[in-house]
Amino acid sequence: MWAMILKEFLELRRDRRTMAMIIVLPLALLVVFGYAANFRGDDVPTRVYGPRAKTVAAQLKAPFDVAKVDPKGTRDQARDALRAQDAGAVVLTDATGRTSTVLIDGSDQFAAQAAASASLASGGALEPEVLFNPELKTSWVMVPALVGMIMAFIGTIITAIGLVRERQAGTLEQLAVMPFKASDVIVGKIAPYFVLAAVDMLLVTVLGCLLFGVPFAGNVAVLALGAVLFLFTVLGIGVLISSVSQNQGQAMQMALLTLMPQILLSGMIFPLASMAAGVRWIGYLFPLTYFNMISKGVMLRDAPLSSLTLPLGVLAGMSVLVFSAAVLRFRRDLAPTAPKTPGRKAVPTGSAR
Repeated sequence: MWAMILKEFLELRRDRRTMAMIIVLPLALLVVFGYAANFRGDDVPTRVYGPRAKTVAAQLKAPFDVAKVDPKGTRDQARDALRAQDAGAVVLTDATGRTSTVLIDGSDQFAAQAAASASLASGGALEPEVLFNPELKTSWVMVPALVGMIMAFIGTIITAIGLVRERQAGTLEQLAVMPFKASDVIVGKIAPYFVLAAVDMLLVTVLGCLLFGVPFAGNVAVLALGAVLFLFTVLGIGVLISSVSQNQGQAMQMALLTLMPQILLSGMIFPLASMAAGVRWIGYLFPLTYFNMISKGVMLRDAPLSSLTLPLGVLAGMSVLVFSAAVLRFRRDLAPTAPKTPGRKAVPTGSAR
């Protein structure tokens, strides 16, 4: 029995990926939850519009973080600023000095709750009005994020496992002797997963809108563009994982190592603005972060294309970078190995006849 226990410990020590799952992942989760798990909406970016903008701005306290004061700002401009997510709240003042109206972006639930609570606690000086999610329903915020999470799971895990299965079956070795480019092989392999993820995205979006009453206020084409870029990125990650995995267990482990940080640090569960600065910048390295910006912006706020150029541009850059790396890695796997020819044995000189 002790020999078997020692044998298992030795095999486990050689398996670096499993050791990473056992040691690194719990430590990473501890750090992430310790610094990122903050449900408070601190420091809500705020603009103050109207004739008494300067006076009211000087009186605002946390969580309102005044970023701009415009005495000539109008209600329409305030709504546009919230729709483009240039601000989380806009205070509208008038010349009478009576109660000021606070327009709040309800698509960021935790920040909206903090702003609404501070407004109600102002003793009647501020009157809150929540836009884009008037009742602050959690489902309205979660459904757009779940769309991205489901696509990430399918694109990363299913693709990685499927390609590793083919490597184990010897299918990829057969492709090495065929006149196919690496890019052709990758596109052919990921096309079914792309279609499957697109269908799942459509089903989740439609069912979310029907079952939970989540609005779809924006342009379908903008969301579709963001989804295509996001899918190419996560599918490329799946191909990269499959290229460095020897079996399906390793592929699953590496896929989980890439997915867990994305779910925790993409703003899906914890608001990015409430995270510690170091952890927050890690979140900006993940594609799910930018797709969440696009899905929430399109579905809840009817965000214009101009306000989504940053997340769309970042996803486009990520898709090109990851897909290119996947092609290069896959090309090496498809390169046929030159057969070894046995060398001729040297005949010793001066041998006896």
